[in-house]
Amino acid sequence: MKIRMLAVCVALLGMSAVSLQAQEQQQAGAPAGTELRVALTAQPVALDSMGRPALAARLVNTTLQGTVDAPIKNARLVVENRGAFFYTYVTGWATFYDGNGVRCGEGMFKVDALAPGEAVETDMPGARITCSPVSWRIVATNLLTRTSEMAKPEGQAMNVQATDSTTSATVPPLVISIDGEEHPVQLNNPLVIRMGNRRRTIIVRTAP
Repeated sequence: MKIRMLAVCVALLGMSAVSLQAQEQQQAGAPAGTELRVALTAQPVALDSMGRPALAARLVNTTLQGTVDAPIKNARLVVENRGAFFYTYVTGWATFYDGNGVRCGEGMFKVDALAPGEAVETDMPGARITCSPVSWRIVATNLLTRTSEMAKPEGQAMNVQATDSTTSATVPPLVISIDGEEHPVQLNNPLVIRMGNRRRTIIVRTAP
């Protein structure tokens, strides 16, 4: 009996090593600027439109067991601001993968007013997870910063601030509606939206 148990343990360790090696190969082959998948107990990192770390997340409960007939429809996670900017509005997608690397769930999260280094707990209402995932990743779809902290190259910062100070008194609050979902918009501030497998950056500017 002891020999049989030892053999089972060795087999399980071998399977774990193979799975870890496959994940490492996948991560090594991922193109630069791509959000990577991590183990369910680890923290994935989302990038901003310039490829810089912006958000990190961790699941409050890593025991997720969904099925096609009984999917998990919500999950709580803690979102942390890893960037250098104060985000007034954040949205993103979390995607989940089974042991074969097949995506088996996704959910959208939203956070308001997130300072650099700050973390907040939120949920993903409307999520749909149809497996017991072993890995996941997050992608930021909207990173709205304060007007005085534009996520722009340094050479453009003064021009952006000067433009905002002259137009903020005359331009009313702006909102862009995409399929019924509204996103706040600020002049000269990038609005990053995920469309399919690509991220699109929308910038509203005043006409010359």
